[in-house]
Amino acid sequence: MQFSDLDRAVRARLRTLSKENADGVGQHLVMAGRLLDTFPEQAYEHAQAAVRRAGRVDVVREAAGLAAYRTGRYAEALRELRTVRRLNGSSEHLAIMADCERGLGRPERALALAASPEAEGLEADAAIELAIVVSGARLDLAEPEAAYAVLADSALARLGVVAGVVAVRIAQARSAALIALGRPEDAAAALAGYSAAQLAEASGGSDEPEEDVVVFDLDDDDESDAPVDDAPATDAPATDSPATDAPAAVDDRA
Repeated sequence: MQFSDLDRAVRARLRTLSKENADGVGQHLVMAGRLLDTFPEQAYEHAQAAVRRAGRVDVVREAAGLAAYRTGRYAEALRELRTVRRLNGSSEHLAIMADCERGLGRPERALALAASPEAEGLEADAAIELAIVVSGARLDLAEPEAAYAVLADSALARLGVVAGVVAVRIAQARSAALIALGRPEDAAAALAGYSAAQLAEASGGSDEPEEDVVVFDLDDDDESDAPVDDAPATDAPATDSPATDAPAAVDDRA
């Protein structure tokens, strides 16, 4: 595990820190990324350690937000990803933010985020993930027809070519909408072309045996040599409404 294991763009964002601090923060980010899919709670702890040392760096808050999301800390994830958006102006994680609103029992806010101006300029993958979240939000509101319409081929055509894991996730979301519509045969047909391994991967699981993971010791990181702003608070529902404002994959709770 080395600082150089990080993506070059992430390393560049950490250059504002002292060399020693950047190296320590970078190691935590590497471990957070490695553990996120298999041991999300441990990934969360590494992300929190990085925040304590470099809370003003956008990629650090991004890691904290994604780890909070993967561990079901939806209000905390919203706060972190809003902070990221304030720091760098990116709406890359709008789908995850919308899905957090669903997780907090607020599907209307998820739909409001999807209809916000920030959603208009999303890259194809992010826009597709947002459509999947919108479909789930419609199901939350007992609107299965609208949930299915969001994922119709004609609705997705403008977003570009859909393939790989994204295509499987769309099929899963369509299947959920078809079940809600009382069409179980069509729901099964929507998934018929995919293997169990593909479906598990798209759902965030895996049929592959887990590799042994050595977890970086967190005990030495209680002290930060960089100040922290916007530190995460307790995991309570956010009070500010995103109505004025959705990888890695979005968890579809539909």
